[in-house]
Amino acid sequence: MKAVSKQETIRQRLRKLVVPIFIETLLIMMLGAVDTVMLSQYSDDAVAAVGVVNQLVMFAFLIFEVINLGTSVLCSQYLGARLHDKVVQVVGVSLLLNVLIGLAVSAALYLGAPFLLHLMGLRDNLMAYGVSYMEIVGAFAFFQAISLTISASLKSADKAIYPMLVVVVVNVLNIIGNYALIFGKFGLPAMGVEGAAISTSFARGVSMVILFVILFRKHIPSFPMKIFRPFPWGELKVLLKIGLPSAGEHMSYNFSQVVLTYFINMLGNEALTARTYVVNTVMFVYLFTIAMAQGGAICIGHLVGDKRIRGAYLLGKYVMRLSVLVAVSLSCVWALMGKTMFGWLTDNPEVIRLGVMVLYVDILLEIGKSINIYATNALRATGDVIYPFYVGVIVQWGVAVGCGYLFGLHWGWGLVGMWFAFMLDENIRGVIFVRRWNSMKWAKKGFVR
Repeated sequence: MKAVSKQETIRQRLRKLVVPIFIETLLIMMLGAVDTVMLSQYSDDAVAAVGVVNQLVMFAFLIFEVINLGTSVLCSQYLGARLHDKVVQVVGVSLLLNVLIGLAVSAALYLGAPFLLHLMGLRDNLMAYGVSYMEIVGAFAFFQAISLTISASLKSADKAIYPMLVVVVVNVLNIIGNYALIFGKFGLPAMGVEGAAISTSFARGVSMVILFVILFRKHIPSFPMKIFRPFPWGELKVLLKIGLPSAGEHMSYNFSQVVLTYFINMLGNEALTARTYVVNTVMFVYLFTIAMAQGGAICIGHLVGDKRIRGAYLLGKYVMRLSVLVAVSLSCVWALMGKTMFGWLTDNPEVIRLGVMVLYVDILLEIGKSINIYATNALRATGDVIYPFYVGVIVQWGVAVGCGYLFGLHWGWGLVGMWFAFMLDENIRGVIFVRRWNSMKWAKKGFVR
């Protein structure tokens, strides 16, 4: 009976985390989707340009994940082991580092906007849209660096409700700001793409301020200097030990997507626009998987810190099964609704045709994608961070990029051919990660001893 009671407690904790993380992730996705939907009423060219910029900006944001992923894993394991001073040390070190990294990334994105977009092969007729959007959003990237760190620490402490509430406020501000600044409402000038960038950046700044207030009032009232003297180099070392390979896997995936976006750009404006619409709609398919994976990873980290390895294993299997079931079911619905959905966004028949075809291929893709999202989070939570990195780099570049070029460009299958390559990549990695979890080789990787 005791074992059953413990399992029920774990499930209850998981539900308590997943619901707010689900809502928060939905609203974060909407923050980007709102820009796309509103700009679609302004110009398809603007949508295509902003899609390329967001690919670069999201890749830059992954630099922050070097610290944030380590923060989440360490805080979860330390809380499971009831080492609260260690939690304060980790959060303090993480905030300091991401402030410095965030300012550096902001400067690079602002100053390097024209060069980076030329490197991506963005056509001249889209360049003005792309540069203006990237300079504004990039200049304030450090807001996101700080917000992500605070959010990671709150979630690891089972306080996921607070980041969720903050994102609600941010989305309302962004929708109002986009409406006012893109189209020139409430007496403000119609600024188009620049208006969307200003609105998004302002909303992220408000998010950072509110999260700081919550951190001090609900989680860590202060950062006593005595626990930072001498400076906790050991915690920094472990943060980087977790964060570098974990973020490296993310960076490898996103950089491979940047290269593939470059290939898609070579197919023409219709393919690039269709890809942007597809990416911004199918992300809602795996939304539940992301929430389950993040909530499950936090619970798995607590269990590993408390030396309850069997419970961590069973929880991981449960998260995987449920995630795949929901994602595949939703992807079928999305494919059936594709023509209607894309018809709301554009009146270009070629963009609609390409988008609908890709959604049907995406049904198979979501099987592997759901497993990968769950598995990389779960393995990371146990401290098994090197294996997902190696698998990610080899398969993403060998299959997604290699076959993407072969199918899409060399054989002339276009955007649909590239999506077949993405499907192969996700499912091959999915099979590998299932075998890794079942092997339980991760059980000896925890950082809390």
